[in-house]
Amino acid sequence: MKRKTIIGVVLAIGVVGLGFAFWMMWRPEIATVSQPLKADRETLDRGRRVVEAGDCAVCHTRPGGAYMAGGLPLVTPFGTLFTTNITPDPESGIGKWSLDAFERAMREGIARDGHFLYPAFPYVHYRKMSDADIADAYAYLMSVDPITYTAPQNHMVFPMNFRPLVSFWNLLFLHGDPLEPLPNQSAQWNRGRYLVEGAGHCSSCHSPLNLIGGEKSSERFNGGVVDGWTAPALRGMTEAQHPWSEAQLVAYLTGEVAEGHGAAAGPMLPVSLSIAQLPTEDAHAIAQYILDLKKTSSDAPSPPCTYGVKPSARALMGASLFDGACASCHGGAAPMRVIESRPALANTSAVMADSPRNLIQTILQGIPMSSAASSHYMPAFAPSLDDTHVAALAEYLRNQSCANRPWTDLDKTIKSIRAQEQQP
Repeated sequence: MKRKTIIGVVLAIGVVGLGFAFWMMWRPEIATVSQPLKADRETLDRGRRVVEAGDCAVCHTRPGGAYMAGGLPLVTPFGTLFTTNITPDPESGIGKWSLDAFERAMREGIARDGHFLYPAFPYVHYRKMSDADIADAYAYLMSVDPITYTAPQNHMVFPMNFRPLVSFWNLLFLHGDPLEPLPNQSAQWNRGRYLVEGAGHCSSCHSPLNLIGGEKSSERFNGGVVDGWTAPALRGMTEAQHPWSEAQLVAYLTGEVAEGHGAAAGPMLPVSLSIAQLPTEDAHAIAQYILDLKKTSSDAPSPPCTYGVKPSARALMGASLFDGACASCHGGAAPMRVIESRPALANTSAVMADSPRNLIQTILQGIPMSSAASSHYMPAFAPSLDDTHVAALAEYLRNQSCANRPWTDLDKTIKSIRAQEQQP
């Protein structure tokens, strides 16, 4: 009898476990709609601003591809994802999605047909958006040109290629409700918090991630690495040795050159061009909220940068390279410094940073031309400068701004970035 009792308990536990797993990993399909309701111009204008704030086109428009048609590869530690088509095409896009289906995807990461979306789609942040903003975003996306395009298949490693397992990730990280204003803060600060924490999902790049790709809650906004670039810490920007002002940060956020800091490049460039499409007061609200973020790290601060250290032979070679390749735009007497606000490089954030990663990436990749904001185009030097030249140039620039704290990982970082560029 005792043995039968044990077997019965084990079976009961197994049934409960299977039931819990089924409940966790299954979601019902939401019925299709034949024709989404048409929205008025005011709703579409609001929706466009929400979509810009959420950087939707940044991920869902591949280079050379149609607007919002997807297909952009996102390389993660767990494999490569391809973004989906979110135009109103009825077969390959979201043309048959109801508002309820769209809202579920935005808040819970569940597609219309019930399958789980990977959290590279930042639904953990979109969950914090208001009902009205989600509805306006839906209306706008349903108004763009429908494009028939199906993204390539994802290439995820086991076990992450089994989508239902995302449900357990959600159990750990999918929490919270739409943000409510804090009564002890100004309307502008609250607007900035809403944009940064919600649609803008800034912490998804500017925070370190744990082993399963979730943000480390204790280190939010303390910086991360995205596509081989450093997403710098957003905390303590007013307390840094080279501090930011609101005007400087607004310029940076809107695709312009921030005096004394430089301009957005790499993954941040398209984000800045999206923010540039928002009302100016939104950019100021974002800047105000970010500049109010205080440092939380217990690490001892780095010693202040000093100058006057005698340059090494490699730095002297870098000085010659600078004169030949960079001085026409960034030299002290360069006309481009006045005509198009090209910055001096010695005190830019990329040169002052603790890691040489962003400076190296900018030298190699340049900054592409854009018609969406005032241009700060820079050509890519990857084809013309070898690793020795890049290291010499970076060492020279670092010596000009922070000679007492040379980059000890300079050569290693260059090699790793070059190797990453060569990967298919």
